[in-house]
Amino acid sequence: MNNNPRCLYNNTFDEFINEDANAILGELCDRYHGNTLTTTIEAWKNEIIIMQDVISQLDSYDGKIIFEYDIPRLGKRVDVVLLLNGIIFCLEFKNGEKNILENDIDQVLDYALDLKNFHKLSEDKIIVPVLIATEYKNHTDTIQMSIYDDKVVNPLVTGKTGLLDVLSKILFRYPNESKVDDNWIISPYAPTPTIIEAARSLYENHSVENITRHEADKVSTDRTISYVLKVINDSKTNGEKSICFVTGVPGAGKTLVGLDVAIKQTYQGQDVPVEDEGAVYLSGNGPLVAVLTEALAQDNRKKCIASGEKKKLTDSRREVSKSIQMIHRYRDNMLAKIKNPVENGILEIDPEKAIKLEKSGFGEVEHVAIFDEAQRSWTHKRLADYLKRGGTYGNKLKVPNFPMSEAEFLIWSLDQREDWATIVCLVGGGQEINTGEAGISEWINALNHTFPDWKVYISPKLTEAEYAEGKVNELLEKNNHVTYSDDLHLGVSLRSFRAEKLSAFVHSLLSFEDNAAELYQEIKDKYPIVLTRDIQKAKSWLHQKVRGSERTGVLVTKESARFKPLGIHILPSGDENAVHWFLDDKVDTRSSNYLEDAATEIQVQGLELDYTCLLWDADMRYENGEWHFYKFNGHSKWNEQIAADSENKKELQKYMLNAYRVLLTRARSGMVICVPFGNGNKTSTGFWEDSTRLPEYYNGTYEYLKSLGIEEI
Repeated sequence: MNNNPRCLYNNTFDEFINEDANAILGELCDRYHGNTLTTTIEAWKNEIIIMQDVISQLDSYDGKIIFEYDIPRLGKRVDVVLLLNGIIFCLEFKNGEKNILENDIDQVLDYALDLKNFHKLSEDKIIVPVLIATEYKNHTDTIQMSIYDDKVVNPLVTGKTGLLDVLSKILFRYPNESKVDDNWIISPYAPTPTIIEAARSLYENHSVENITRHEADKVSTDRTISYVLKVINDSKTNGEKSICFVTGVPGAGKTLVGLDVAIKQTYQGQDVPVEDEGAVYLSGNGPLVAVLTEALAQDNRKKCIASGEKKKLTDSRREVSKSIQMIHRYRDNMLAKIKNPVENGILEIDPEKAIKLEKSGFGEVEHVAIFDEAQRSWTHKRLADYLKRGGTYGNKLKVPNFPMSEAEFLIWSLDQREDWATIVCLVGGGQEINTGEAGISEWINALNHTFPDWKVYISPKLTEAEYAEGKVNELLEKNNHVTYSDDLHLGVSLRSFRAEKLSAFVHSLLSFEDNAAELYQEIKDKYPIVLTRDIQKAKSWLHQKVRGSERTGVLVTKESARFKPLGIHILPSGDENAVHWFLDDKVDTRSSNYLEDAATEIQVQGLELDYTCLLWDADMRYENGEWHFYKFNGHSKWNEQIAADSENKKELQKYMLNAYRVLLTRARSGMVICVPFGNGNKTSTGFWEDSTRLPEYYNGTYEYLKSLGIEEI
């Protein structure tokens, strides 16, 4: 009897072909978690018959067969895996299908790539993805290894009658491979799924333990999650209020940590939420929340339909929104409880507008609130101006003379609980990208001046220059409730699994540090970064790189203005557009993969693609050894933003620099940077054909990037 949790059935070839097919089917059904549908049973029965027939005709029985091999950290499962003569075969069956569909080929290729990139005992093996559309009358004759030199064979397609021939050709082509390790099924596995993939699995399983557990010591998500959960438990035990600041390099998994803490705290290993123990994940990033929510809702609905349950997509969205919410809605719910207008600059609860509960008092029901991208919380001025006019996010409540910044108000909101509370702030360094974003200093000032009794747990990295302009130590000097812990810093980029030093390279590139060229040389082989001046070459490079259902897309800053001559348009604002861009497949023109609509830093912060093209416009230029910043006037020329003019322009320049920092760290696997030629043509009368795209606007930037050794295509 198979007791391995990673699959529903596994056996040697010899025992498999001599075992009763009904007994194998019974084992699959017994070990399947969920409702076994008639269609699933019929598919398994068909696959067992096909595989027993094929394996009995192979020359070698010295192999293993695995049915429904689970990839727990990615929420994927391979129909059949064969381990034979040192080769790994991934088989995906489409029972009753007569045609070969591109999406099906992508699916089986994805399985092969998952094993190659993240499965320890597969990394040096030949992996062969095979699509079996059972009624298809032909099969692949040509066997070709991938051009990427990664031992993944290009996907093979066949019907059931051609499967034996396909397998035999592979075995003949690669006869001398070393044996696959006997422990292959339980191989160490360290996947780095996108946040979307993680969230899908998270919602289905109420846990991301399998996703975030990485065997490599350098990956610290588990350590950070454990530390935060301990702070939460200590706060509960001691009846305290506490706040954790978690820092991390771009792509290190801050959002993943936040989602995991929210679910672990809410469910605590049970199938239903633990009463009065809830946590909520909050973000001010509309596109991020929309994409996460829609991805989760779509998967939840598909799962319900597959199990025979009728469910509307709107119901699934509603369920998801319990755990993932826009921070504005949380804030507005608290605003509805206060006395209005505010008197003497002091916020007070209006007992006529709120019901006092036994434990939460006038606070919200959650004990724990996780604020993603806490550095983007609003300044007092921005929030006060917003509330003075009645807001924009559906909030028509006007609150004149509002006395707090967003950070201070969010702490105040949790402080209304009468028992205990914990806030978890997820902080990205150097990623404030909008004017009116306060950075992390506003949180610390609020703790010092208004909430001095709160326990503060802080990452030592928060003292560095990219957080609160390096003033954290100074700000916390007189606070007696501060605990520093390295466990609160995520130093390894999960997004760029091939290039842990990407973040360091981007920082050096933007800061003109001497080691930028050296860092590029260290990462370029595992994480390709290339340079071009031709957008069509950039698109071709992306199309050549992307495989299976991997995603690619074009990125520009929100200050970019002259991209239309290159055939690029800005993705329209609105969360729905971001949802289509990130989630629709490559046959949909709204998808990022079409490389027509470019997303900005506002739309992609917190999310990621596999390969990206950063289209570098004339808004930030390398001139005389430093960056110069420009803003297009909307019709005819670029105006330089001079730092000496005002504090506001200094802030604007910081946001523009951070915009490029965000865009340069969105790709998981590689990127192309396109700095256009501009337009050097003149009219017959001697005037510039396009004075908004002069070559001199771009040449300096291109030469600087080229000087770092970035490979040109």
